[in-house]
Amino acid sequence: MIETAKQVLRIEADAILALQERIDGSFSKAVKMVLDCQGKVVVTGMGKSGLICQKIAATMASTGTPTFFLHPAEGIHGDLGMLSKGDVVIAASYSGETEEVCRILPVIKRMGLPLIAISGNPQSTLAIAGDAHLDISVAEEACPLGLAPTASTTATLAMGDALAVALLDERGFKAEDFALFHPGGALGKKLLLRVEDLMHVGDEIPLVQPNTLLREALFEITSKKLGVTGVVDDQGALAGVFTDGDLRRIMELGLESLQKPIHQVMSTSPKRILRRNLAAKALQVMEAHSITSLFVFADEEGMVPVGIVHLHDLLKSGVV
Repeated sequence: MIETAKQVLRIEADAILALQERIDGSFSKAVKMVLDCQGKVVVTGMGKSGLICQKIAATMASTGTPTFFLHPAEGIHGDLGMLSKGDVVIAASYSGETEEVCRILPVIKRMGLPLIAISGNPQSTLAIAGDAHLDISVAEEACPLGLAPTASTTATLAMGDALAVALLDERGFKAEDFALFHPGGALGKKLLLRVEDLMHVGDEIPLVQPNTLLREALFEITSKKLGVTGVVDDQGALAGVFTDGDLRRIMELGLESLQKPIHQVMSTSPKRILRRNLAAKALQVMEAHSITSLFVFADEEGMVPVGIVHLHDLLKSGVV
């Protein structure tokens, strides 16, 4: 079983690597056809190829290319009405002779829609009809019977990814753009949530003056429930921080330490984050410095904290 599985992976890996030699002028032409598209990109395929086409359509749609999947069998029974002038069609069939796909080709041509053909046979009906042909032929299928589409569907998927990523790059698609199409789940939260969306503000910010006795500062730390207090001067500028971890270390020196003014025991180099930064960046800073909270500032020059964000806020938001 193990050797069979390894053999499958070798065959499929070789099929993908072989595609590199076929990224040529025809591929560039296909990319340009999509970039010039004034409507939608319509991806179509039947059976296993159709399932791969659905994934290609989803990947392209999520990376800046408006795309949808058209089932060819449904297409010949009315769904070709989804097509309109300005669309570009991507059709995939390994043989290039799939009946349902070939039956919609005359309509595509009659409407004058550019066609990108993906097949393993450059002489097939589909390939010849295409304005650009992407060759996904494989030396062998991973199926020992040579029947179940395996290496060929993997090659189709890889070629679709290559097309989608090339388009992403040409469009200058950025992480911020990607986030707009992925608002749900952890991915969307990492790319969309900013520190200002999660930070505590106003009276929720734990702050004391430099001359506040440590025993009095403990009430601020306890009441705000963030395990930290900032120390600010008369202008409200952050001069230092004191955490419950600092307290444990100070207590080892004896209870008399509680009578010290906090400026004598505070950390004078607090880490900071800007309110417009992504919440994910705040998490990176916390992990890098083994801390659980960050005071938030409006801009790089700001000295007066406008908020505070705690690791628990990031955990509850789903950023982690």
